[in-house]
Amino acid sequence: MNKNLHTEAVDTLFEAVLCLKTKEECYTFFEDLATVNEILSLSQRFEVATMLREKKTYQEIAGKTGASTATISRVNRSLVYGNEGYEMVLKRMGK
Repeated sequence: MNKNLHTEAVDTLFEAVLCLKTKEECYTFFEDLATVNEILSLSQRFEVATMLREKKTYQEIAGKTGASTATISRVNRSLVYGNEGYEMVLKRMGK
């Protein structure tokens, strides 16, 4: 894991996220925390990860999500060489 990421401020942010109980609370919090484009970018990356795990092609993924091949490649690197965060969450979600 990235040592630069582990700060008291990030810990506090994650504690805040962990206390959210519903999707509506998530919408409320994240709309205050981030811009619409930032939220959409994060959701796009998660959708790309889901589709890569389903063995979709870059062309299929780009067509459905609008993600650039650079974004798809970055997400794919995280899936292959990352901390298995996507995998952990996708398994818990039953995907």
